[in-house]
Amino acid sequence: MPRAAAGPLAPAPGDRLPEAARAIATAPLARRLASVAYEGLLLGAVLLGSGFVLAPLVSPGGGAPPVGPLPLPAVAARMFLFAALFGVGALYFCWSWTGGRRTLPMKTWRVRLRLRRGTAVDRRSAVIRYLAAWIGPALALLAYVALRPTGEARHALWLMALNYAWAWVDPDRQFLHDRIAGTRILSDPEMTDGPPAAGWRFATIVPGPTFNDPPRAGQERPRRQ
Repeated sequence: MPRAAAGPLAPAPGDRLPEAARAIATAPLARRLASVAYEGLLLGAVLLGSGFVLAPLVSPGGGAPPVGPLPLPAVAARMFLFAALFGVGALYFCWSWTGGRRTLPMKTWRVRLRLRRGTAVDRRSAVIRYLAAWIGPALALLAYVALRPTGEARHALWLMALNYAWAWVDPDRQFLHDRIAGTRILSDPEMTDGPPAAGWRFATIVPGPTFNDPPRAGQERPRRQ
């Protein structure tokens, strides 16, 4: 009987890990969500600082003190500001995710981002992950515009959490952007209990013979100094 073809977001057979290895390597969902919340606060600070730097470029009057009501920037200026802040976020995250680096929230919660095969994230996968992370907010914005005439636009906010709610239906409990980009959030080795996960190696210290141990065959008893 022929097997049904996998969907576009279904994991390929080679991408799935054994149950024991997946439980050890993948960071717990609660710790990943806590890291995401911390990441949002840090990203907000980065964008706020960048917005202050770019404000004189988009403010009407070239940054001069306004007289009367505060005027809004032109549409072109607002689009430029959005594109600039979007690019700042891309540079921040793509640099932090590649080359084995980690963001401050990842270091705090002791998680790291890797490809499914366990190697460091490359630039292409980092860009895909960053763009895919905006699927939920983009759908929420479209739903807000569509529902605004009906007075039910507030329900569009639920779509903001789509990328992270996906973990409850994903077979490996991965976020939507991790499933699309082929990445996984792993725990640091020192945070795991039990045998080490695949891709990590631990040194084993073997104690040497003592004076009270009987000598083995062909081995002399150690002499006292």
